[in-house]
Amino acid sequence: MTVIDSATENVAHTESEGGIISWVRPKRVDVDLVIPVYNEEEELDDSVRLLASYLLGRTNEFGAPVADGTRAAFTWNIVIADNASTDFTWAIAAKLCEDFPGFIRAIHLDEKGRGRALKTAWGQSQARVVAYMDVDLSTSLANLDDLILPLLGNQADLAIGSRLLPQSRIRRSIKREFISRSYNLLLRTYCQARFHDAQCGFKALRLETARKLLPLIQDDAWFFDTELLLLAQYQGLRLREIPVRWVEDAGSTVDIFDTAVKDLQGMARTRRTLNSLSSEGTGEKENARAKTGANATAKAGAGASANPAPALLPDFRGALIPRKLSYTV
Repeated sequence: MTVIDSATENVAHTESEGGIISWVRPKRVDVDLVIPVYNEEEELDDSVRLLASYLLGRTNEFGAPVADGTRAAFTWNIVIADNASTDFTWAIAAKLCEDFPGFIRAIHLDEKGRGRALKTAWGQSQARVVAYMDVDLSTSLANLDDLILPLLGNQADLAIGSRLLPQSRIRRSIKREFISRSYNLLLRTYCQARFHDAQCGFKALRLETARKLLPLIQDDAWFFDTELLLLAQYQGLRLREIPVRWVEDAGSTVDIFDTAVKDLQGMARTRRTLNSLSSEGTGEKENARAKTGANATAKAGAGASANPAPALLPDFRGALIPRKLSYTV
C-alpha cells in the first residue's frame, strides 16, 4: 500500500496489501465521500476538482469562483475508488491526491465492480458517515447537505437521492426515464419496495449502518444499490429519501440493457434471500411459543404481542416479503 498523508509531510512509503494502493488521510472526518470509477480518464480530473473546490467553498455547484464561499457544513474526505481501470484513471487519481493533500485519498482494486469498490472504500472508512456519488456529478452538489446532515444529526440511518419524487428536477432521455420507472415499479411489485428510486448514484449511510449491511450484500456490481436498500428495508432502518436536481450524462458508457438483465437476476436472488430470512424468523418464533407449553399464561401471550414479528406481505406469486421501513421524504 502506498501512503501519502499530511502527517508525514506527503512523504510516500509503500506496503503491499491485496492489490490495494491508497493515499490515507490520518484524522477522522465526518464524511468519506466515495467516487467509484472505471476507465474515467476523461471525466475524473474535472469532476473531482469541481467537487473539492465546492466543498472548500471556492466555487459554486457550477464551478464558478466565489469570493465569499462557505465551506461544507461537515468535515470530509473524497475517496477515489478505482476498480481495475485500464486507462490513465489511476495516474490522474494519484495527481489529485498530490494536489489536494489531506482532502483526497485513492484506492485501486484489481477487480471490477462498483459494488466491490464501495464495499472496499466504505469497509476501510472511519468516518461518521460514508457516501458515494457518480463521477459525472449528475446530481447537483447543492443537494449534498440534504443528503449528509440528517445522518450526522441521527435523524436517519441512510439517505438516498431520488429522481422520481415530484419535487425533483430531472433532465434525461425518454428511454432512460422509461427504463428507470419500469425498474422501480417492478421492485415495488415484486419485492414490495417502499423507496422510489433504487439506482440514483447519490447515497449515504451512517458508518454503523454500513457495517451492519455490507456483510449481507452479495452483489459486487450495479445491483449493489438495490440490494442495499432492500436489506435496509427488511431490517426496519430509517430511510431519508430526498428530491434532487439531476442531469443525465450523455457520455455514459453503462450498458443499460445488460445492467437491466443482471438487475432482474439480482432481484430474484434477493427476494429468495429475504423470503428465507422471513421463514427462519417465523419458525423461530413458533418454536419459542411451542416451548411455553399448552398452559401458557395470558401474560406470556401479551408479551409475545408486545414484540410482534415483522409484517409480511404476499407478492403476486404468494411469496412473503417483509415490509418494514421507517420512511421520510
